[in-house]
Amino acid sequence: MTGIAEGRVVIVTGAGRGLGRAHALAFAAEGARVVVNDLGVGLDGAPGAGSPALRVVEEIRAAGGQAVAHGGDIATGAGAASLVATALEAYGRLDTLVNNAGFLRDRMLVNLDEDDWDAVLRVHLKGHFLALKHAAAHWRAEAKAGHAPCARVVNTSSGAGLLGSVGQGNYSAAKAGIVALTLVAAAELGRYGVQVNALAPAARTRMTERTFAETMTAPASGFDAMAPENVSPLVVWLGSTASAGVTGRVFEAEGGRITVMEGWRRGPTADEGARRTPAEAGETARKLLARAESPTAVYGAES
Repeated sequence: MTGIAEGRVVIVTGAGRGLGRAHALAFAAEGARVVVNDLGVGLDGAPGAGSPALRVVEEIRAAGGQAVAHGGDIATGAGAASLVATALEAYGRLDTLVNNAGFLRDRMLVNLDEDDWDAVLRVHLKGHFLALKHAAAHWRAEAKAGHAPCARVVNTSSGAGLLGSVGQGNYSAAKAGIVALTLVAAAELGRYGVQVNALAPAARTRMTERTFAETMTAPASGFDAMAPENVSPLVVWLGSTASAGVTGRVFEAEGGRITVMEGWRRGPTADEGARRTPAEAGETARKLLARAESPTAVYGAES
């Protein structure tokens, strides 16, 4: 019996721990050859000791799978280019990119330093962009050479990016940007055989187990709803050929729950066919708000 990802070559960024590790192991268990990327930094992005990417590679190989490690910084052009090159040099192809790498520097807006803003936007949003750019360039070249790819990209957003999260202005902005990037990439890359989707996961990771210690603690028995392994099956499916026709979508995944998210859509509207005064605009806005759905509560915090 072959797995759903049999023969595919998959890159997973930030795969040394948490969700990324779970994704890498799940792809390998389904027959994929995996490039495990991890820079090995701490929660705040500072350099850490050891190589978590190599440890995951060893886990995959011990289970009979195939994997190689990549320790480059995918938020640089050279690092992202070398990530794609690693897949091509090791396995001769690239089929799926899972953008997962990230870290937190949480502060209320008035206490949020410019460096903390830049660092979080860099690793999350720029890291997604550069890895996607270099993978897409390869797939476009393949398509133009007559080798139509069946490529998949799974980006990682967050409930913070979809609904906002107090104390996480930098993280929320980055994760919202990833959703917009996903929609643009899906529209642009479909002609080359590339499907692009995004996922907003909720699971126990280094970024959540401290902030949400009470809800993230593993139960003594029964179903562990916050285990990161619960999210990976959807990621593997989205990264496989079985997801044909699914692109430009955003999903939430938590425990045993999967939700298709529906983004900004036009609600109540009014058109006078002429310019309003500020007072008239305000009166119209209040009438429309009375007919509109209430906004979803902003998260207290999120991963």
